[in-house]
Amino acid sequence: MSTLNPHLFGKVVNWDDIPQREVRPGVRRRIFSTDEVMIAHHELEVGMTLNPHRHEDFDQLVFIAQGRCNYYVDGTPNEMGPGSFLLVPRGAEHYVEPTQGPCINIDFFTPPRADLLAKLEGPLTPPTDPA
Repeated sequence: MSTLNPHLFGKVVNWDDIPQREVRPGVRRRIFSTDEVMIAHHELEVGMTLNPHRHEDFDQLVFIAQGRCNYYVDGTPNEMGPGSFLLVPRGAEHYVEPTQGPCINIDFFTPPRADLLAKLEGPLTPPTDPA
């Protein structure tokens, strides 16, 4: 069972406090997660390598905070810009193609993605038990 919530109650965290990691050329990610929801902040460059994929276990809510992109869901492009939301249903093939950058894509996952929970660092990592 995860124990992130007690560690985070009443704690202010800024995106700049969370380590940014390069996922692949042109894609940098920061992750914030509680026990119930995960937020992944992606900074995307125009011309990045595209990565069509799908998630079978959860829906993905996409928010574009900056820049512009085409967000493809099952082959259909969706033009998005600052302030746009898009819900990607579980099982749908999807990927983002930035058209004006940097493109800031913020994804919301509930429940949190188990594969990304293992990559949490910095102020989000629960303290280790000294015992």
